[in-house]
Amino acid sequence: MEVIISNYPEDLTFPQDYIDNVKAAAEMVGKLYGVENGEVSVTLTNNAYIHKLNKQYRQIDRPTDVLSFALNESEEPAVDGGLDVNVLGDLIISVERAEEQAADYGHSVRREMAFLTVHGMLHLLGYDHMEEEERAEMEAEQRFVMEKLGIPRE
Repeated sequence: MEVIISNYPEDLTFPQDYIDNVKAAAEMVGKLYGVENGEVSVTLTNNAYIHKLNKQYRQIDRPTDVLSFALNESEEPAVDGGLDVNVLGDLIISVERAEEQAADYGHSVRREMAFLTVHGMLHLLGYDHMEEEERAEMEAEQRFVMEKLGIPRE
């Protein structure tokens, strides 16, 4: 699994362990769900930028914790350039919101960042939580991956 991590705005900096944690969580999803040849782009950001994106793309006028933009959901034809890479899409994670939620929930930022990455990756793979049955399935998958990461619910 190729995990491309960037930050926006570019002047934002984050501890290396945040970056390593996101990468490990994305790679674990790739391994567990058979998309080791996948590629995901992850942007670490702040509440102001994710708020702007949330309003633009979801018409929700507030910051959120993670946004997922799946490339495999569209009706556009797949481009076959002879590469064996499955570009899954993009994740945008508000590190600021993750830190707030970790404090609110009484667990580590490590756990929250891993959880948000897993949650977003599952969206890229087609999981959703709009209906009760989907929500239950997605929650079970999240628990499964978090346990495999060695970061069960605290």
